[in-house]
This record gives sequence, structure tokens and C-alpha cells, in this order.
Amino acid sequence: MITKMTKYSFILFHKEVMPFLERVQEIGMVDITRENKAVDDHSKEKFALLERYSSAEKSLNLLRESLSQTEIQTDTGNFEKLTSEELLLVAESSLEEREMLSAELKSLTRERDEAYQWGAFTKEDIDKISSLGFKMHFFIISESNYNPDWESQYILHILSKEDGKCRFVILLPKEEELHFKYPESKFPVNSYHIIDKKIEENLERSDAVQKRIAALINKIDHLKSGAAAERARLELHLAGEASVKEAEGTIAVMTGFAPAEKRKELLEFFEGTGVYFMEETAKEEDNPPVKLKNNFFTRLFEPIGELYMLPKYGELDLTPYFAPFYMLFFGLCLGDIGYGIVLLTAGTIGRFKLPKMRGYMMLVQFLGVGSMIMPLLNGVFFGAKLQDIIPMPDSIKELFFSDIKMFWFAIIFGLFQIVFARLVNAIDSMIRKGWQHGMHNLGWAILVVWLALIYAGSMMPELIIPAYVNYIGYAGLAFIIFFSSTQGNIFARVMKGAFSLYDITSIFGDMLSYIRLFGLGTAGGILGLVVNSIAMNMSGIPYVGWFFTGLMLLVGHTAVLLLNSLGAFVHPMRLTFVEFYKNAGFGGGGRAFRPLTKNDN
Repeated sequence: MITKMTKYSFILFHKEVMPFLERVQEIGMVDITRENKAVDDHSKEKFALLERYSSAEKSLNLLRESLSQTEIQTDTGNFEKLTSEELLLVAESSLEEREMLSAELKSLTRERDEAYQWGAFTKEDIDKISSLGFKMHFFIISESNYNPDWESQYILHILSKEDGKCRFVILLPKEEELHFKYPESKFPVNSYHIIDKKIEENLERSDAVQKRIAALINKIDHLKSGAAAERARLELHLAGEASVKEAEGTIAVMTGFAPAEKRKELLEFFEGTGVYFMEETAKEEDNPPVKLKNNFFTRLFEPIGELYMLPKYGELDLTPYFAPFYMLFFGLCLGDIGYGIVLLTAGTIGRFKLPKMRGYMMLVQFLGVGSMIMPLLNGVFFGAKLQDIIPMPDSIKELFFSDIKMFWFAIIFGLFQIVFARLVNAIDSMIRKGWQHGMHNLGWAILVVWLALIYAGSMMPELIIPAYVNYIGYAGLAFIIFFSSTQGNIFARVMKGAFSLYDITSIFGDMLSYIRLFGLGTAGGILGLVVNSIAMNMSGIPYVGWFFTGLMLLVGHTAVLLLNSLGAFVHPMRLTFVEFYKNAGFGGGGRAFRPLTKNDN
């Protein structure tokens, strides 16, 4: 299957590009493409606006987590008629006011805590004392340092004793200068009860701003739409400007793709970089890179599929569907149980001796398994027939296929793959495009099976085909005629469907291509038989016959194995890329997902 991708768009000034790319390299998750564009005053203005949108959106998203759903579901009627840019201004002013009120509350709280220790007073009290000709001097010292004798020396009044501190005031005529061993303390400008009123007013304003922000959170999508529209205008403007300036006068417009499963991690990373970015679900028209995600068995065959081309994003990955066929086709072409055992053994040893090629060695193992399974049909073992070298009852010998049976088996196996490919195409088209788009391939699958049964019935009189099978075949024919085209009126569709029946010649040609499975397997068996014959003839050489016999068997079968393996590798690949891919509706043309990493040049 193809991994779902998320698209990220970035706009950076040239000075930010390299530091940003170096940080992206460290996480190694994003496939990046980049383009430099000339910058003018208009694009700078738009870029600044985009950064404002991004900053407001991030701030609102952060606040969303601290608010309850009840708070967020505040009425947004006051914002419905605002444009995106007007909404942005409201959001910016509200967020700024929230920060200001929060800082003011902290300051008032600290001021109130300090004023509370001095007790309640009013400005009129201070003015009255001053009008009597006195000046107040305030002190804060530890209780242990307080000397009661001061009360007889000065007009002194203790205001409070808390937390081991003593707060007192000394009244002295204005014309006299106070000489006291401790420095004066700062007396608060306002009494704590006045500050309490200011805190209450602050909380009321904060509550109103909080409700406004909660309502703005419901309009985040509106802000996103506005940012997307501004970005589109910026890209249109940049596209129209000639990129003739040096790097100092450019910005980088970058597009990145990363697996959707990494979205949360990447959002945290990109928000930490401070660059402007937008994220959205990747669409087929974006031409995202392709990253295949399959199970351990299917993944081994991905390099084979990549030798042709990758599927486009949004297309069906056919690797899980051709992998079992390829393994068995390889076994048919190699055509020898003994060679299969050699491949399985070599792959097993390679997995431990060559850890860097572990995947390829596992592929060799499975190809070896396929080469052990399929030759069991005719029982070839290192060029010899099992029924000739192992004593067995005639009833067992009759189970092995003759050459003519192997011929027909190859054709039937090929037809099965063609029908399977058409069914895969039909189901995929129905899921992605609608049920009508898959009906003609379903019809072809039915028609091929029906014609095959009719031919088998003509060759085997004992094979009786039920009458209802013919009706199913007629239904398949109708599917082809009526659904080969889904556009136009009924008459045009029927005409196109009738002309499409000419494709039966193509299917017939595809069927004949599978004869190569029989041909290569038979040729390999004959070559192995020739090696055995020559080796046995060498056994008659006096004294050293056994040596030359063993040498011929080793060298000869090694050469046959290498030659047959090449054919067994290439020809099933050809059947996959031509016959199977064509009937499965494979389009291809995807580009590989190559994330920016430290290993990139």
C-alpha cells in the first residue's frame, strides 16, 4: 500500500534557508523541494501578513487546550460578517490585550501583597498629616532589631508585625532632619483595598477578552482560509516576477511531504523553528512522493516493482498482488527442486553472513521456496525425474505432470493471473471512482473464465458445463458492452463497448505469453539432464572417472543454475510489468519518497 502523505508549504527569507534545512536534515522525515523567487515590496508585505496569520493561528490553537468545550462554544455571531483580514486584526488585538492584562494582573497582585502589610489608608489621611506639618518616614526591619526605646525618642507608630518583620512609621516635623540607623523603606502609593478594586476591574476585562478569544477559536478555519488565499496571491505574484536578483533579494518557497503518521511530531518541530508554514492533506494533483508500506513478505518484492516504476500517489500499489505470482513463476521457470534447495540454502547463509543485504537474501530464500514447490508438479531434481531415481508405486508416479500437462498448466496459471488482475482493477475502480467504472473489468473476468470453460468442454467431452454458467457469461458480455464507457448517451456507450470487444485478441496474446513459463522450465530440465548424461559418461574413465564426474556435476549444474536463474528472474518480471500491470490498469509514474537526511549530498 501507499503511505498517506501530509503536504507542508514553507516561505522563508534567504538567510533562514540553510539553518532551516539543516534542522530538517536532523529529523530525516521530510521530502523537500525548493524554488527561489525575487522579492519586492509587495511580496514582503504579503509575507509579513502570512506570518501574522500563522502567529495568530498558533496562539489560538495553544489557548484552545486551556479552555473547556463550554467556553469555546461561545456565540460567534459578532464575527460572522468580518473578512479574514478583519478577523485577524480582532484576533491580534485580543491576544495582545490578553497579554497586557495578564502582565498587569501580575503587577497588581505583587503591588497588593506589598501594600497589604502597611494596612489600609487613603490619600486624604496622608495629606491631613502633611498639613499638620509632619513628614512620615517608613521602615521595615526584623522584629529582633526593633528597639522599644525608640518609642520614647520619636513619634513612632507600629503598623504591623508579620513574618518576623516589623513595619512602623516615624512622624517628624518637616523642618527637622531624621537621623536613624536604618534606611527608609518605600511606602506604597495606593492602599491594598484600592488595589483590590483595580484587580477586580482587571479580572472583569480579562473575562471579556477570554470570551472573545474563545469565540475566535471557532473561527480558526476562517483564518486558515484567509492565509491560504493570501499565500495563493503571493505565489501568483512571485510567479509573475522575473527571478533575476541574487540570493540577497530572494525568498525560498518550499514544499515538503512527510508521512501523515508523523504529523503530530512534525507540527511540534516546525512550530519550534519559527518559520511560516502551512499543512494540509496531500492530494493526487500535488504529485506527492510515494512511500510503499507493506508486510514483511511483500516488502521483499518492492525492489522488483521499482525496476519498472512506482505507482502514482493515490493509485493502487500492486506489489502485494504480484508478489506471490512472481515467486511461483520464478519456480516454474527455474524448473528444478534441487536448484530451489540451493537457492534456499544460499539465501539462509547470506542472511547471517551479509547483514546489509538481509532483505535481498530473504527474497532469495522465498524464490528458492517457490523453486521447490512448482517443480514438484513434474518432479525434476537436478535434471533427473524423481520417479526415475526413487522407487515409488505407479499410483504416485501418475500424479506427476507430463510435459503436455505442464504446457497447459502454464497457460491456465497465466489465465488465472489475467482474471485476477481484471478483478483487482474492477474492485479498485469501484472503490475510487464508483461502481460503474469497474463493471467492464468484472465483465472481462467473467468472459475469460466462460470462454475457457467452453474450450475445455470442447476438448473434454466428459466435462459437463451447467446451463446457468452460460447466463453468467452473457451477463459478463453485457457488462463489457454497457460499461466500457461511462460517458455519453446509451447508444454511444453501447457502440464503444462493442468496439472494445476487440480487446479479446490482446487477452489471447497475453495468454500465449505465459507459455514461456513452460518453455524455460523445460529447457532448464533438459540442460540439467544433459549435464547428468555427460557426467555419467565420464564415470567410465579409469581411476579418475569419479573425479571428473563430480567436477562435471558441480560445474555443469552451477552453470545451469546461473543461466536458468537469469531467465527465471527476467521473464516473470516481463509477465508482471506487461501482462499483469496492463490488465490491472496500472498507470505508474510516481516519484520515490526521499526525505532530506544527513546522508544527502
